[in-house]
Amino acid sequence: MTKLQSYPTRFRAGGERNTRLGRPLKVFAGVREVDEVLMARIGRGFTQRDEVGAALAEAMRLAPGDPERVTMAQFRAALEQGVPADAPAALAEFFAVVLREPDWLDRDLVDEGARVFRRFGRNAADVLLQLSLIGGYRFGGPPDLLVATGGLSGSSTRRRLAETQSWAVAVTTPGELIPHGAGWRATVHVRAMHALVNHAFEPRWDIGRWGLPINQADQAGTLGLFDGAVLIGVKALGVPVSRRESRAVMHLWKYVGWLMGVDDAWLVDSERERQRINYHVVLAQEGITEAGPQLAQDIIAVLGTLPHGRWKTERNLSMLSLFLGRESMRELGLPWRPAWAHLVLWGANTMRHRVLGRLPGGRERLEVAGARVAQKILGEYYGSDDDRAVADLPA
Repeated sequence: MTKLQSYPTRFRAGGERNTRLGRPLKVFAGVREVDEVLMARIGRGFTQRDEVGAALAEAMRLAPGDPERVTMAQFRAALEQGVPADAPAALAEFFAVVLREPDWLDRDLVDEGARVFRRFGRNAADVLLQLSLIGGYRFGGPPDLLVATGGLSGSSTRRRLAETQSWAVAVTTPGELIPHGAGWRATVHVRAMHALVNHAFEPRWDIGRWGLPINQADQAGTLGLFDGAVLIGVKALGVPVSRRESRAVMHLWKYVGWLMGVDDAWLVDSERERQRINYHVVLAQEGITEAGPQLAQDIIAVLGTLPHGRWKTERNLSMLSLFLGRESMRELGLPWRPAWAHLVLWGANTMRHRVLGRLPGGRERLEVAGARVAQKILGEYYGSDDDRAVADLPA
């Protein structure tokens, strides 16, 4: 195994720029000074992997005929039906972990978090695309890996966006995160895919600069884009979120993160604590690289190919301009637009969530509408492609 230094050179390389970009998170989290203990933990996290997944990937790369080899067919069968008694040790150990329920798990709260997320409707999809995905391209590392693997870049962009949306829909469907449910299967599948990408890319990846291809610090940052960033984003769009709703959403993604192999140290219950971690993750990053603009521009180009593409493009550019600011739009090579879309959405969300949503049956109607919107977005991304599975495991 490659010998790893304590911190890769990307650690804190963004300097004052990242401090500036992180100021909103600093305010939301009430951070008064940088927590150097937390920063050191993030630095070490760049060279830490999901070891359970790594053991599975190692077994999947053994030569045919080796009794400890795990085949793709065995993995897929275990996802659907469970692990047979004569399964290879690595497969049995991997599924023993993901089938175990952590002591803190509250499945009712997980399902409540899924319902809350559904009530966010298109707002959640907008924030995930703009603030979480494109906003994440402002820092080097994960975007460079996406370009290297071909994920979310070039001609594959539309398909990868569809697969990401398909996974997000599965994990935010109430009842689908139970073992062998659609959300559970999709998440465990992604965990194995990450492990295989690590196994394939680690020998040729610039670990001295970036750390491991997929590492604990980046996974913690990614988890923060699905829970903390979405909660900030939908509130900015005028959607009220109660403390109970915030806690439910955080619990949903805490369990998803646990299934994905994110270390327990990064799994939190409080939105405020997540924003505190997110702020320090931003400080720990390198600045933007060539991969960021490439990925961002590819996504905007895909929007133009969807139904009502011109409208979708202008709407997303308007929202991005307010979410990210002029500096980031310029760095990503995207045109700045006035924030007209936020004004329209704030008015619509005020009526939808603060008025109609509080009427008898209003919450249920918001959930139904949110599910309908999710399927509509999936249909637009996939088009005539009937295969809506999450990306296949790399061969």
